[in-house]
Formats: sequence, C-alpha cells, structure tokens
Amino acid sequence: MNLSLSYNPQPATRNLQLKITGSKSETNRLLLLQALYPNITLENTSNSDDSEVMLKVLQDFNLPSSIFHLFDVHHAGTAMRFLTAFFAIQEGKEVILTGSSRMKERPIKILVDALKNLGADITYEENEGFPPIRIKGKKLSKNKVTLDANVSSQYISALLLIAPKLENGLELTLHGEITSVPYIKMTLALLNEIGVETSFEVNCIKINPQPATRNPQPLIIESDWSSASYWYSIIALSEIGTQITLSSYKKNSLQGDAALVEIYKSFGVQTVFESNGIILHKVNNLKPETLNFKLSDSPDIAQTIAVTCFGLGIECHLTGLHTLKIKETDRLEALKNELSKFGATISVTNDSLTLLAHNLFENEYSPLEGYPQGGVATYQDHRMAMAFATLAVKMPITIQNAEVVSKSYPTFWDDLKSFGFQIR
Repeated sequence: MNLSLSYNPQPATRNLQLKITGSKSETNRLLLLQALYPNITLENTSNSDDSEVMLKVLQDFNLPSSIFHLFDVHHAGTAMRFLTAFFAIQEGKEVILTGSSRMKERPIKILVDALKNLGADITYEENEGFPPIRIKGKKLSKNKVTLDANVSSQYISALLLIAPKLENGLELTLHGEITSVPYIKMTLALLNEIGVETSFEVNCIKINPQPATRNPQPLIIESDWSSASYWYSIIALSEIGTQITLSSYKKNSLQGDAALVEIYKSFGVQTVFESNGIILHKVNNLKPETLNFKLSDSPDIAQTIAVTCFGLGIECHLTGLHTLKIKETDRLEALKNELSKFGATISVTNDSLTLLAHNLFENEYSPLEGYPQGGVATYQDHRMAMAFATLAVKMPITIQNAEVVSKSYPTFWDDLKSFGFQIR
C-alpha cells in the first residue's frame, strides 16, 4: 500500500490531544516477566505488531499441546532475542524460533554463545550465527558470563530478564563501551519494580535469584517515546505556534528516547510536562549552522532527527549509530539512499551520518519534479515510513508500503489525518 501525503494545517488541531499506546520496549520486557511471574498484571500495553507477536507466542507456548513448538516472530527483533533466552530455561520443552527473511540475516550468535556458556542447549537450523534456531529448554545452574557491550543492548536485556529465574542468579560482565545504557537501566528498573534485587557497577551487573515475586499493583506502561519522535519532527517542521498534546508520558522516563526533550530544543520545540502527558510547542525558528548528536543511547530516533535536519536545511553529524546496521534494514544506507533522492548531500560510515546544509526548499525546489517513481522506499522498516512522512509538512510526498508502520505505531496514519494531513 502506497500513500500520498500532503499537509493543510487546521486551526482545530491546535488543541489536539493524542493518546500514544504503551512503550514497545517496556511492554515486551514486561510480557516476558509476566510469563515468568504470572501474578503480574499490565496496563497500557503496546498495540504494536512486535508486542502482539510476543504476546501470541507466549500464549501459544502455554497451551496444552505437544512438547515441540515452531514459532515465527516475523520481523520482531526484540521478540527473537528475548524469547531465545526465555525458551532456553523452559525445562523439558523444545522449540524452533524463526522469522522473516530479514530476521534470518540478523545476527544472534553473541546471545546464543552467552546462553551456551550458562549451559543452554541451542543449535542453528540453517546458517551459523543466525535464526532459525532450535532450543531445548533446561535448568541453567551456571551464573557467570561475559559479553561484548558494544552490540545490541537487547542481548544484554534478554539475559537480565531471565536472570532472577536462574537458581544462582546472574553475574554479567560487559567488555568495552556499553551501547544503549538507558535500555539496560530500563530492564533493571522493571526488575526492581517486581521485587528483584539488582546492581550495576562499572561494567558488572548482578541479579539475585527470585523464585517468586511479591503481589504487585498493576504495572502501568508509559507511552512510547520513539512514537512521539515523529510528532516532535512535525512540530519542528511547522510554523511557530503549532502545538500538540501527547499522553501518557513521565518526566522521569525509563526510555532512552526521552532525550527528544533536550534534542528538539535545537529545532525550536518546547516540551511542557503536564500531569499525564506532554505539550509540544513550536516556539521559534532556530537554525543552527550545524548540530552534533551522539545517539548511542537512543539510536531509534536517528532517522527522525536526520529527516528533521533535512527538512529545515540544517547540517548535522550523528554518531553512535553502529546498531542501525542490523535493524529491520541497514538504516544508515537506507537514509542515504532516500534523502539523496530529494537532493540531499549525505554520507554515512559504519556508525555515523553526516548531512550537509542546503537551501532546496527556499528555492521553491519541488522533489516531485523528477522525483523517483513510487516515492520513498521503506525497506520493510516502520521507522523509515514514519520519519519520512513528516516531510509532508514541507511538500507532498509518497510513502511506499505504508502498512509497515503497524510494527510499532498502528494508528499513525489516522493520527496524521486528525492533525490536518491529507492522505490517499
């Protein structure tokens, strides 16, 4: 499904309030913890494809059936990593965990090796180091393992989530610069919330065993900051005075992407926290000569920031992006390909992106003249679709395979319509 977008701001949108569903990151962690500790109850869970896949697999696994299961997580990388660890400790059960063709290209060897070092029984069904994998669940008695820290934090979180169920807990030593620290701290905070004792000192994380959990109050999941990023971009690209209210967000968020609050000040966007949400308000037309952001703690907002900078003609240099190479697509190359179609001057390395300033829009530049057939390619990546959709504030734009947004934000296109976007 290809969608053509244009933008006609309406006065009524000035007081628009949108409800963004729960964080995908928090939801998937808590779904796994709920499977380990069934007395946990959850509110405001994410309605994303990734969370729906995670929930369905965990529900199907508990159905009375044969001892063997085959589960397909499709494009859900978080589910693949978290479930690999989960199934490794399900004694007496055997599963094959597989996914989409892209998932079969996304490495999982680092996590599998760490689990094997703890005693897990995991083998590869096709290519060494990649899904699909066969997991024979067993009791893991070892409790010490070392992991390279400059890889996806999801490998680390997968181990931490099952750690309280290991009879001796876990002592995890991290080598090198740690990537996406806020996501690790999120995992530890959620463990603390259900009564698990943890410590994180320098490069060593310790988790105490917790056979059962106290009877908790319902855990209310904060709304997703990654989803909020597209609204930050829309407000940044809009006229002074444009605003929107989003709920439910916390000032003391566990999510790394809450860095948006500070980052988007550089684009003239002010964030006001209310009791149960945030108001985003375009207060000025700041246009710095160049912006430098290190995004190793929040790489999921890199695409949004790059597109915002392009839309405003601001030069930027983004670093700490090495994990983007192994996402739904190689996000750095995808950004380079698609922004170049608009006339951008952009270069990428294995962990950085540099975008030069321009005055394309000021010269009445029309990307639709000679624009590539079919519009923006999305590479089966939800964040490519949503990041580039914000450019419709500046010009009409077409997004290919627009249904991919359901992976993290299923109501995205409807929410855009309510804000004055025309979509066909």
